[in-house]
Amino acid sequence: MIEINKTVGEEFEFLVKSESGKILLKSIAFKDEQTISKTVQKLIKTISPVKRFERKTNLNGQFLFELKNEKGKIIGCSGLYNSEAGMENGIKNLNNRLVHNSSNK
Repeated sequence: MIEINKTVGEEFEFLVKSESGKILLKSIAFKDEQTISKTVQKLIKTISPVKRFERKTNLNGQFLFELKNEKGKIIGCSGLYNSEAGMENGIKNLNNRLVHNSSNK
């Protein structure tokens, strides 16, 4: 499920959630609703090529990933994972949710 929310600062963000409600990806802040809607539509249509995921490890040894648009700009970041396998499973779940959303459009 993809949710679009208005932030406290009057900007917009989207969340991609798993079936259980866990946040798989939280977007950056967008200034207007039109821009975020276009970004979400592009995200659904392109169904996340692997090269758009940047895998990272933080200073505490936890894993996370960032999702980039076609121009290489970061559009969202995952939560933290305790293992690399968990992070890869998060990417897989995100892809599955995007495929599910694209088939419901």
